[in-house]
Amino acid sequence: MGKQLIINQTLNECRAALVLNGEILDFLMERTTEGEDKVPQVGDIFKGRVLRVLPGMQSAFVDIGWEKAAFLYVDDAYIPTLQEQREMAEKTRKMIESQERVGEVIPDEFSTLNESVNMRFRPEHATIETFLKEGQEILVQVAKEPISTKGPRVTRQITLAGRHVVFMPFIEHTGVSRRIENEGERERLREILDTIRPEGKGVIARTVAEGQSYRTLKSDYNMLVKIWKDVQKKAEKSKPSTVCYRDLSFIQRLLRDITDEDVSEIIIDSKDNQKEVEKFTSKYLPSMKGKTVLYDDTTPIFEKFGVDMEIERGISNKVYLRSGGSLNIDQTEALVSIDVNTGKFVGRKNLEETILRTNMEAVKEIAYQLRLRNCGGIIIIDFIDMEKEEHRETVYNLLIEALKKDRSKTNVLPISGLGLVEMTRKRTRDTLTRVLCEPCPYCEGTGRVKSTLTVCYELIRELLKVLNKSTGSKVYIYAHPEVTARLCGDDLDLIENLEEGYGKSLQIRSENNYHIEQYEIFSQEY
Repeated sequence: MGKQLIINQTLNECRAALVLNGEILDFLMERTTEGEDKVPQVGDIFKGRVLRVLPGMQSAFVDIGWEKAAFLYVDDAYIPTLQEQREMAEKTRKMIESQERVGEVIPDEFSTLNESVNMRFRPEHATIETFLKEGQEILVQVAKEPISTKGPRVTRQITLAGRHVVFMPFIEHTGVSRRIENEGERERLREILDTIRPEGKGVIARTVAEGQSYRTLKSDYNMLVKIWKDVQKKAEKSKPSTVCYRDLSFIQRLLRDITDEDVSEIIIDSKDNQKEVEKFTSKYLPSMKGKTVLYDDTTPIFEKFGVDMEIERGISNKVYLRSGGSLNIDQTEALVSIDVNTGKFVGRKNLEETILRTNMEAVKEIAYQLRLRNCGGIIIIDFIDMEKEEHRETVYNLLIEALKKDRSKTNVLPISGLGLVEMTRKRTRDTLTRVLCEPCPYCEGTGRVKSTLTVCYELIRELLKVLNKSTGSKVYIYAHPEVTARLCGDDLDLIENLEEGYGKSLQIRSENNYHIEQYEIFSQEY
């Protein structure tokens, strides 16, 4: 059975999951609220105004009309000249040829020169303050959506993605997706793209371009060029902080970005969405035509296909493995940590075999959870310590293989002597947890509150200060019921001693609406 694209519409929320054999390969969601500004999406183009240029950080903040200023880094802000691009390309080509002759390992940033585009053409003397000024009006594109407390990240190096190709108006380059592995097909696509693109422009063949004709690729390219011309015209007429181009609608982006020939069904529970899918597929994706199914069962569509249950697992800190082991996944501002535990799994032969089996099972689940949760940045995986080198090598190779399914770029270092794996994963949108959840209003996201006993001692210390200064006969104490119960129970002797020692009456009152750490002490002065 092939992949299934399941689309659920609930009022102003649209959710989509790409599922294969009950496993979510990708999950996307969009919520729209009438009257609110739409969150900047990856691919949107704005006419922005530079708010601040920060030489010390080699970056700038740009107003694009969103509540938070967009961040623009120097390498993303500099648009290289055609001469600079060609000089850098020639320099890189010679470096690769030189290293190949002597058998040296080619660094990753250069090894994919013909497969992807390296846009870092900025000369060292071109610091951000030399070409960008406060108040300057510039055209920028969203590269990363707003995440947590950060605004969007933007770039001036515009790219426009079609179904089969990506158009780059400022970078001269011909590229082919690395997922197309057949060398003959790669060469055929490069030849077609070289005849399509004019001098000074760039084009990259996407994975779905494999096997497509010159006419199809040319038509897709021409459409993107027309869109770019429309963007330029709108930018000339618009005021700063104005959107000049919105990427496709949510449904259309799903069909363009995450569907492929392996999708056997598109199951939708909304007639309006079904019409949009059929209209888009008939025009741009003829291979997907006739695969749309309208879901009309009384059981909610995500519940029927087990997606809701997987999403619940995706926002939980603890994920159980089938053997009885478990993963503890904690997301912080700095990194994501994953701890592997044997849990209830005790094995059958010996300790080393038990540890290996648990780690091997954990690898598949870790790769799945990273995709599902859209974890990004630095990720630390704490596997159970393995004494044998061959076991560590086995687990590492399994992890590399499992991550090949991931559409996001990953970089994984070998397992250290402590059993740790350091890796990074590219993220362009917020994590599942941040999209679906918010910090606990009680603990303010820390996951902890002070114990009742700790609060009692803090209260007593504050009470002593009040008693020493008070001239009245009564002191009122207002606190959470659990705190007052402790004061009037286990610590009643202490309260009585304070009343006798200071000659004052202590009136303790419970307040149900108080936070566990909240209390107030008042003295009746006269």
